[in-house]
Amino acid sequence: MARVKIVKSAKAGSAAKPKRPPKSVDDYADGIPEGARESFAKLRAAICSAVPAAATEIISYNIPAFADDEVIVWFAAFSRHCSLFPTASVIQEFRDELKEFRVSKGTIHFSLDRPLPTTLIKKIVRLRVKQKENAKAK
Repeated sequence: MARVKIVKSAKAGSAAKPKRPPKSVDDYADGIPEGARESFAKLRAAICSAVPAAATEIISYNIPAFADDEVIVWFAAFSRHCSLFPTASVIQEFRDELKEFRVSKGTIHFSLDRPLPTTLIKKIVRLRVKQKENAKAK
């Protein structure tokens, strides 16, 4: 049988308060680390300018997203980067233009110590919108 070590906190009975999920994108933005707020605002504005006028901001999976009948893209801010989640197929389409960024299967990380590539972000979002429109037409 494995031994379990029990560690007590400095204050008996105290527990970390769980962070409550944001109710809106503005609520989410209020919780962003100070150093990431400007980049997050620019990312949000770039996405907003590229989605259809009918798209709305929502919270999905506890992070911001733009959606119409379904989510178009998700986005988020962290202490050292902002992220865009446009789906793996979109990232694959832009793989050459994304070589200088940290990329995973479905996520692009934009470091806070570099200018945000707003033109590229808009192109990425527009392709995602086009993919959704094409899927709807089928």
